Amino acid sequence: MTVVATSVASEALTRPTRMLIIATLLCSYPGIDATGQAHMEYPPNTYVIPTPDPVMFPESFYLYCFERGVDAILIASCGTDSPYKGSFDQLARQVARTYEQMKARGIDIRRLKLTAICSVCTKAFIKEVADMEKVLGELGPVAPGPVVPIGPESAGLAAA
Repeated sequence: MTVVATSVASEALTRPTRMLIIATLLCSYPGIDATGQAHMEYPPNTYVIPTPDPVMFPESFYLYCFERGVDAILIASCGTDSPYKGSFDQLARQVARTYEQMKARGIDIRRLKLTAICSVCTKAFIKEVADMEKVLGELGPVAPGPVVPIGPESAGLAAA
């Protein structure tokens, strides 16, 4: 049993880091797509999820990702230019609540960042990814933990 635990812990320390980017379809995602089309380079350890609005993800989603081995999450939103009234303010409150839950679980809050990226902001996107890579260089990978139900909205996640 100890060997398995040691194996999992050492895997977390030696594997490449993983960064999840949640991008708003109308603002951030076109900028991220333009970055790729312009052949601007950013690390291959980034995984992009386009979404109508990141506010759709409950706080438990971020915690679940960290528990499953995602090392950093960059939320690329429209900021106050969101076409959905009040969504950015609601998202900012969600992220603040998530930070509190991360602290309670011993997860460094620098692993989660909310930023605004516009549809033509390729350099801003590259900078945000580079900044997060720098943080990951300091923190290293997370050690995957047990999936702990976080709230009623996480009932389906725990079964995955």
